[in-house]
Amino acid sequence: MFLYLLILLAYQSSRWIPKNRRLKFQIVNAMFAGLVLVPQLYVLTRPKSARYCRRPLLSNLVASVALSIVATGFSVVFTVLDAVSQGLWASCHVFGLMSFGQGVCSAILTLTAASCAITTPELYEVSFCIVVASVLSTAALAVKGGLWLTKRRQQ
Repeated sequence: MFLYLLILLAYQSSRWIPKNRRLKFQIVNAMFAGLVLVPQLYVLTRPKSARYCRRPLLSNLVASVALSIVATGFSVVFTVLDAVSQGLWASCHVFGLMSFGQGVCSAILTLTAASCAITTPELYEVSFCIVVASVLSTAALAVKGGLWLTKRRQQ
């Protein structure tokens, strides 16, 4: 859910800025996407990450990198377009479900891979960071959804 939250934050933040002044924000958005992607790619290319681990943490990291690239694309498109179509929003929400599923899989794999903390420490630490980010962002989106539902019921 972390990546989905980043997309929503990029969209909401870009709406506060006039359209003719969004270029600086788009550059900052791309740099922030790099901050999310670079550590994952670094750990992915480390020779230590290819060591044996009973759980498929490396495959999970590859999936996380792929989803991070898609999230970067969504955030760039959402900040460039002035009016986002319903189809694009629907695909973003489907991506959010995929991001939630990847977060759940990461949590299960990481919490059951204590031995991998010894054999592949960087891979385990990145997986643990992904799990923490997923849990925190899921909680934030649950609070946001609860507030939205409360507001809708009052109308």
